[in-house]
Amino acid sequence: MALIHMDFFSEALGMCVNADVIIPQKSSSLIGMKTERGETFKTLYLLHGLSDDHTIWQRRTSIERYASDKNLAVVMPNAHRSWYTDMKYGGAYMTYITKELPAICRSFFKGMSDKREDNFVAGLSMGGYGALKMGLLNSDSFAGIASFSGAIDVYRRVKESPEHLKNYWESIFGDAESVKGSVNDISHLAKTAAEKGGKLPAVYLWCGTEDSLIGESREAAKFLREYGYDVRYSEGPGDHSWKYWDEQIVKAIDFFMSV
Repeated sequence: MALIHMDFFSEALGMCVNADVIIPQKSSSLIGMKTERGETFKTLYLLHGLSDDHTIWQRRTSIERYASDKNLAVVMPNAHRSWYTDMKYGGAYMTYITKELPAICRSFFKGMSDKREDNFVAGLSMGGYGALKMGLLNSDSFAGIASFSGAIDVYRRVKESPEHLKNYWESIFGDAESVKGSVNDISHLAKTAAEKGGKLPAVYLWCGTEDSLIGESREAAKFLREYGYDVRYSEGPGDHSWKYWDEQIVKAIDFFMSV
């Protein structure tokens, strides 16, 4: 596997940005790790949480090793504290990550497949929300979505935010009522994608039972099933920590390989 640190200019954001990319590299002599590379390879877009950046999955997990025998590329963008959103007052992060970034990566890396069945998105916490948003907004481009401990209900976050955080939340989403029925509302996106009548991405959801976000994953599993999605939902002992996300990314990759 090759790990590539990218610094490049985003037209959507109007600034220089960072992303790390793991690319399959065929090798017959690399010690301790199986490596595969076909003419084309699948891609996982892997999203970070609120306090993290594009380096965090490499620092807290063995994501390179997990991808090595799957012929899988992994793209890890930096979305800062944007909630993977075209912000009301700020950058167009969803446009950047869903439209611009895949096109840039495919132009840089020969063999990165643009087929729907070869593309997946996953994330934790804020990134779990971002993964659902990215995959549901682009259900014709992604075969699978995974959310770990997802902070899915942004309506509640905006509505219940303390006074000193209102400017932060409203700079991203606007006021709470403007979230409902918008591209920032995961339930609305799920329903809209289902009503289009095309293929729906398979969804993997996990949250720890000691995590304060458990109710949001349970609710998401419920409405996704009601709208006709293939949902693999699980929960178990655990809080909001990397010990569990490290375990779950392995299971999610296996899930993606089977959809």
